[in-house]
Amino acid sequence: MHTDPLQPLTPATRYGDPIHRPRPVESHTVLLPAEVPPGVDWVTLPNGIRTLAYTQPHYAPAPEPEPVREPIPRWARTTALLAPTLGGGIAAAGFGISYAAPGVLAMAEALWATVAVIAAGGLATLLLRTGRHRGGRGAGPVQHITQNITATGVFGRATGTFNNR
Repeated sequence: MHTDPLQPLTPATRYGDPIHRPRPVESHTVLLPAEVPPGVDWVTLPNGIRTLAYTQPHYAPAPEPEPVREPIPRWARTTALLAPTLGGGIAAAGFGISYAAPGVLAMAEALWATVAVIAAGGLATLLLRTGRHRGGRGAGPVQHITQNITATGVFGRATGTFNNR
């Protein structure tokens, strides 16, 4: 394979191999200090070579283009304005529920107590009817009340009888 760039091409060089030819020697131009453009000065590189280089930005960076301001849609603006209000309402509701919780629990206990009193009253009535408290005798006679009401016409006066047996 052809590796030496200074070696002339031979028939052993394959097609597609890179051709390395020596660069022609260029004559160095000497600049007088008056000919050095502004912003260029002599600089010493880290390897010790002195060369001309730009000492201040030759080309100022292009100013950043102003961002295109598209109008904000009305629904987005409305949502953004309502979000804190909605969040504040939810927070206030949670705060109110936390203060109301002990009262709600007390009301629930009072309701359960009322249910217990009603159940006890119903049980007492049932026991009185069966007569268990009187040594097994049955309850007193059952009373029947019959009521008959009659009326004539839509706005007629109603009359009735009341029978107590």
